[in-house]
Amino acid sequence: MTLPEGVLFDLDGTLADTAPDLADALNRLRAEYELPPVPEQQLRRWTSNGTRGMLRAGFEVAPGDRRYAGLAKRYLQIYADAPCVRTRLFPGLAESLQTLEASGVGWGVVTNKPRELAEPILVGLGLARRSACLIGGTCAAAPKPSPEPLLLACRRTGWSAAACIYVGDDARDIVAGRAAGMATLAAAWGYLGDRPDVGEWRADAIVEHPAQLAEAILGDR
Repeated sequence: MTLPEGVLFDLDGTLADTAPDLADALNRLRAEYELPPVPEQQLRRWTSNGTRGMLRAGFEVAPGDRRYAGLAKRYLQIYADAPCVRTRLFPGLAESLQTLEASGVGWGVVTNKPRELAEPILVGLGLARRSACLIGGTCAAAPKPSPEPLLLACRRTGWSAAACIYVGDDARDIVAGRAAGMATLAAAWGYLGDRPDVGEWRADAIVEHPAQLAEAILGDR
């Protein structure tokens, strides 16, 4: 097996469990409207859909609705104040990252989350200086499922797309990775919610647990 030049990760639900802080922000917003909190477990499946998903879960609004823009702005303000209080790497991922690095394989992050919200998370998790790149949702011409953010990551790192792997927990991640010409891994530990079976995404492989990630990428090395 040939080692990849680099491995790119989605952030929310793939690299980090950001649901606790996203849920806390939503419930603080609900409190401003004198609404009761929504249980975190109920909100987890909406996390990969970002602000749109959280506001749908908490306020039953969608882009285009009259209230959406104002709620989205306020939600992001609240979240930006505390984006990495309870956020953690998924169990087993720290070890997988260390194994990749020890094997000479670099890694980076490509997320639809705005860079100004993603960067404090990498800093808080102690990953900012280890990550070869951080591509946020507005860094490229279009967000995922467009391949543009992944191709931008390749330009910034000097990696060849054909020699990269993209790891994500949403169908759009796999679509983007395939369109960029990368191998793709579906993170079955992420926020899958009620979406179609992960096997339908046409990823090159499905990884059930973060502790299995390094082996899926490196093989028996």
